[in-house]
Amino acid sequence: MKLRKWQAECIELALTKYINGARHFLALATPGSGKTVMASELANQLLKNNLIDLVICFSPSTLVAKDFAESLQEITQMQFDGKMGAKGNSLTYQNLQYFDDSFWQLFNRFRVFVIFDEIHHCAGSNLGNSNAWGEQIILNIQNKAKYTLALTGTPWRSDEAPIALSSYVQSTNKISCDYIYGLSDALRDNVCRIPQIIAVDNSNISVVNGDETKTFSSFKSLLSQSTVPYKHIINNENVIKYIIYSAHKKLKSIRTFNPDAAGFIVASSVDHATKIAAVMQACFNEKSVVVTYRESNSMGIIQQFRHSASRWIISVGMISEGTNIPRLQICCHLTNIKTEMHFRQVLGRILRITDSTNQEAIMYVPAEPKLLEYIYRVKQDVPFEADVVKFETMKPEVNNDTKDGVVTILSSDIRMGILETPPKLIALNADDITFEQPKEVPEKHLTTSYEQVVNIFGRFKQEAIALGLIELR
Repeated sequence: MKLRKWQAECIELALTKYINGARHFLALATPGSGKTVMASELANQLLKNNLIDLVICFSPSTLVAKDFAESLQEITQMQFDGKMGAKGNSLTYQNLQYFDDSFWQLFNRFRVFVIFDEIHHCAGSNLGNSNAWGEQIILNIQNKAKYTLALTGTPWRSDEAPIALSSYVQSTNKISCDYIYGLSDALRDNVCRIPQIIAVDNSNISVVNGDETKTFSSFKSLLSQSTVPYKHIINNENVIKYIIYSAHKKLKSIRTFNPDAAGFIVASSVDHATKIAAVMQACFNEKSVVVTYRESNSMGIIQQFRHSASRWIISVGMISEGTNIPRLQICCHLTNIKTEMHFRQVLGRILRITDSTNQEAIMYVPAEPKLLEYIYRVKQDVPFEADVVKFETMKPEVNNDTKDGVVTILSSDIRMGILETPPKLIALNADDITFEQPKEVPEKHLTTSYEQVVNIFGRFKQEAIALGLIELR
């Protein structure tokens, strides 16, 4: 297998450190860059050089664990299902708490190489500050495994707890990594797609509370100057319809080049996912796949979608870090989870390069202040892009189809030529666009009882932040 340059460099450095006495190696690689293949090839070389006897891999979900097992088997040509004759197994972190002594005795009898995918799920520099998974690593693996490899694309925790098996630079309190392959590196090497993030705002928002009505000119002013929570924005039917409208239109454009291209929507709850699916069906006559923790076969649903030609999948906590669906190119961030780690991991789902003609990767988000902060930090991670800002206007295009007495105003496609190298940052600022859909969504999916009624009837504005050398079609 031909490795990417960064993968070969990382493997060589890890082997050198292991041979020279190091037992742990931490690799930071941006989501979508190929950590699974790198780790599998490192395991392969350790086995071939007779430096280890067994490989055990831990991942945050069953689907990712399955992908790791398949990668290990393909690269090593050995069995990785934990059965007789296998060279190891690929498991989830949930398993850590349920192993008996016979499993932990493997570390006394054999030279075990342990891979920790998305190690940031495991907290603890000692037993006093560890979570349940970190505790098991400290007690049973840290000083007993022959070698360990920790992988992450987001090397921090929302609770600011230390990550297991990690050391920190005392002066900055930042994690110390043995190898770093960031987003800017991946874009420069054409390993990841160039992300474009579109922030959607609204110019006329009113909050009715009894006899009192207050108006706001943006989501930022609404959230900072009222008691309205963010969940009211992402549950508002006009916001849902507008964002899906924009994303659906863009996906249709991409599918003229990539017929199997797909989009996914991150919802905040099962009811929210159901509402979004109803909007998709009513407004666009588009069936979508819904996958949540309530489905007994959620991993099977995702696997089936991965290899199908279906356009849309709506997820509640099921498609995040490590989930490999390369045909995903559009994402709608409509969840109330607003941590930077989750934001980066969701963005990573649309960054995997394929051999398709079109490699656009576009995320739609409401213009919530925290999310905008994360967006501009993504931009800062691409320093060679950050010296030029260019503005272009999206001119509204009226569709004169007045069926059912409704005039729909559509945003026209944005067209830009290829920019001169080196690539620049482009920011597109759209004219206000009013939006109205010709079909109504069933009331049962849209009615929500709030103490305050939030009306979002104003014009929608899009600010598109494009990172890199890009041509939008």
